[in-house]
Amino acid sequence: MRLLRRLLKILAALAALLLLLAATTIVTLRWVDPPTTALMMRHWLIAEQPTAGKRRLYHEWIAGDLIPPEVKLAVIAAEDQRFPSHAGFDLVELGNAVEHWRQGGELRGASTLSQQTAKNLFLWPGSDWLRKALEAPLTLMIELLWPKERILEVYLNIAQFGPDTYGVGAASWRFFDRPVSTLGTSEAALLAAVLPNPRIYRLDSPSLRVRRKAAWIQRQMRNLGGPSYLEQL
Repeated sequence: MRLLRRLLKILAALAALLLLLAATTIVTLRWVDPPTTALMMRHWLIAEQPTAGKRRLYHEWIAGDLIPPEVKLAVIAAEDQRFPSHAGFDLVELGNAVEHWRQGGELRGASTLSQQTAKNLFLWPGSDWLRKALEAPLTLMIELLWPKERILEVYLNIAQFGPDTYGVGAASWRFFDRPVSTLGTSEAALLAAVLPNPRIYRLDSPSLRVRRKAAWIQRQMRNLGGPSYLEQL
């Protein structure tokens, strides 16, 4: 019994240390742009040696004020329409996903931009319970320690938009051959349309499904009220 109590104390101390380390890192990243992420490092390690003229990974950091409001709004419209008002978790979408599952459908994802930011920065892909358990406190800390504008800026700079392309800056150059600051509504909607799975949904050769998703995103952008919606952040 004494050994068990000692083990529990050690585990509790380790957990507290990890939380402190995570909180310190997240506080720092409120002002310091992350040079890489867990997902980018994983990609770098497992990616095949690129052919001549190509890179193993494409990434370029773009300051939030240089990213057009259309791009920001498109991602919110596609991925997380309650982003301005929730505290990291969209309980409405979670409830809808559970109800859909209870009625016999597949258990679909309901991750917010905050959750995806936590996962991309610190964790690994997949839907295992360990990752979900770690993602929850990281999401809460990000929501507590960062303003919404910073969460959106970081997300847009680290999300994967292609098999080896991360962030809207690199994606804009690779797939539209111009800086992200010049993109309009149609290009912004296409960027957001591939986010469910950028390995399948491609920007270099958009399928009919991607184009239909982009058209839906443009309608959602109008329904949200256009770029003025971002004033809620």
